[in-house]
Amino acid sequence: MSRLETTLEAAPGEPMVLNMGPSHPATHGVLRLVLELDGEMITRATPEVGYLHRGDEKIAENMTYTQFIPYTDRLDYLAPLANNVAYALAVEKLLGIDRQLPPRCQFIRVICCELARVSSHLLGLGCFAMDCGAMTVFLYTFTEREKIYNLIEALTGARFTTTYTRIGGLSRDLPPGWTDQLRQFLQEVPVTINEVETLLTRNRIFIDRTQGVGVLSREEAIDYGVTGPNLRASGVEYDLRQAHPYLVYPQLDFEIPVGTTGDCYDRYLVRMEEMRQSIRLLHQCLDLLPEGPINVPDGKVVLPPKGKVLTRMEELIHQFMLVTEGVNAPAGEVYFGAENPKGELGFYICSQGGGTPYRLKIRSPSFVAVSLLPFLLQGRMISDVMAIVGSLDFVMGECDR
Repeated sequence: MSRLETTLEAAPGEPMVLNMGPSHPATHGVLRLVLELDGEMITRATPEVGYLHRGDEKIAENMTYTQFIPYTDRLDYLAPLANNVAYALAVEKLLGIDRQLPPRCQFIRVICCELARVSSHLLGLGCFAMDCGAMTVFLYTFTEREKIYNLIEALTGARFTTTYTRIGGLSRDLPPGWTDQLRQFLQEVPVTINEVETLLTRNRIFIDRTQGVGVLSREEAIDYGVTGPNLRASGVEYDLRQAHPYLVYPQLDFEIPVGTTGDCYDRYLVRMEEMRQSIRLLHQCLDLLPEGPINVPDGKVVLPPKGKVLTRMEELIHQFMLVTEGVNAPAGEVYFGAENPKGELGFYICSQGGGTPYRLKIRSPSFVAVSLLPFLLQGRMISDVMAIVGSLDFVMGECDR
């Protein structure tokens, strides 16, 4: 060995710093990952968040409860309908009307939440597969997701930012023929899910990229406060729809898919089965969907009918007060968490009375998922970053808020 070779071998190497993001297709949003590398091995991973921070929680303090609904669309912007429902249920809990919601309203809200779950998982799995090199899966899942957006547009008037839920009910009822369109979709989407499973579940490349990668044990998942599919993939059978039931979920029959290893492959399998369970729930909701009103019968919470506003003084006063000052909420503190596609989306509201919250705090599951990255990425190869990030399925709009 020459003197030069001996010198190079003995010289201490410096770690290489690699910036992944914030503009990178595999970071699933404006996330910057600062990776310290020893060769291709990651010695340290530091997520830099805040590139999408909009101050939603502070904005809420300067708006009425109803005016803040459109801002919830922009949290997990892949499941705006579910965000609307979670926020509305938190405010209704504060008002004490959460148990007064009409049955039809509750069933339609469950339909919205489960449609949002299928849509979110289709996108998450399509991008996850594409990050691991499977482009065809992405095309399959986005085709089905487009059908969901057509249904959402017919229901809400918008494809993306829906603002469909209202405090005390919904903005409008189901349009004529919409349930038939949904039934047709529910017949078609399982075919695509089965096709995706055929392409991925026994695919040797996909298995090698995901099995044993990004392992999160049951204890570690609980310690980090993980919720949703990422928690269940680690073997914890915890789902807010059964653990703390809300709306009409106690009347519906569904199973909670649970993993065993807690690796990227388990997280994929759990989300695949969750879509099948959501389809099962949607079928039940359509079969049990009752007729009746979609809003609570309280003119001080829900805008009164326009015909009465134009002809009666009482309704005119209620309309004016609701639009200008918002619902008159009592003083107090409440927290409500809903089982969103990414995990537990929770809203803590501190009220001092009146139409605006004194303080509003959002518990976002994506923020918790991003906090896992320093732990899961350390000691892995650069190529594992895409698989781990894709399997966690977070969205930065909800993380940064």
